[in-house]
Amino acid sequence: MSDWAPRRVKPPMRPRLTVDDYLRGLLACDRGVLSRAITLIESSRADDQQLARELIGRALPHSGKSMRIGLTGVPGAGKSALIDTFGSFLTARGHRVAVLSIDPSSSRSGGSLLGDKTRMTRLSADANAFIRPSPSGLLLGGVARQTRETMLLCEAAGYDVVLIETVGVGQSETTVAEMTDFLMVLLVAGAGDELQGIKRGLLEVADLLAITKADGGNVVHAKQAAAKHSFAMHLLADPEQGAAPVVTCSALEGTGIEEIWKIICDSAAERERSGSLQRRRSEQNTKWMWTLVDQQIQALLRKSPEVGAVADQATAQVLAGALSPVAASERIIRALFDRATPRA
Repeated sequence: MSDWAPRRVKPPMRPRLTVDDYLRGLLACDRGVLSRAITLIESSRADDQQLARELIGRALPHSGKSMRIGLTGVPGAGKSALIDTFGSFLTARGHRVAVLSIDPSSSRSGGSLLGDKTRMTRLSADANAFIRPSPSGLLLGGVARQTRETMLLCEAAGYDVVLIETVGVGQSETTVAEMTDFLMVLLVAGAGDELQGIKRGLLEVADLLAITKADGGNVVHAKQAAAKHSFAMHLLADPEQGAAPVVTCSALEGTGIEEIWKIICDSAAERERSGSLQRRRSEQNTKWMWTLVDQQIQALLRKSPEVGAVADQATAQVLAGALSPVAASERIIRALFDRATPRA
């Protein structure tokens, strides 16, 4: 028996793109270039990060023209199924839809399932849709670290509706609201979700509550849940802003989808007329700036051997109960600033 085996031939490496190459590809709506651009901004390599910053700066003037919609909800609420139906509804009406689907990362391995694309069967085969699953990277808020940058690239590539699906981890409602124009919260009747409708934190940021899976024998339960949530929303909502609407929908049957889109469009038109949309986006950009500052500080902590040594020592002392977390954090920050301050 021969031990001969065919030699593996490595595929040729693709040429490295320049910022001009990326920008031309984005403006030409090249999905392949868009995928590579997103991979670039997700890279942790220093040279890629520098190129990514230049690309974002160049792409920024071509962004900002899409409808940014966030979707969140408890696991099992049917987010992926609803996006598949909702996105197909939009592309059938001439829209170009980008879906940024954030998968949970493992707290042990850091790995991610990245399975949402396989659950959006119709939309993944649609030429007018682009689906990009990304790991949350263990960040609070259920969104990936580069979600904002990815959204801007999609807008520059001509996608006029961007859907951001979050993991639904508790903080996601606030975090995704800070980067979108409209937040839709998905709930399921009969699964203990009635309590979600009376959380003030949720009421403050939700623009729409949608009771999903309102089909078959679940229609009555869905309508009952919608009535309960609607009452809670009117009872606890800010009188000046009014209560967010509550609807029922079915991804399976397509019911309620057109009503959801009308609510979103009416809200966008009103906010555009009042100027609140531009104010909201300006405030979001400010929060994005401070998020980037926080990330840069974290990067400095990791890169500096001196600061890292202080952090490791402080961590060991906190674990041993010899140092309080407050004192440890102050020691690490002091080491960081000592390093950053030039010596006379």
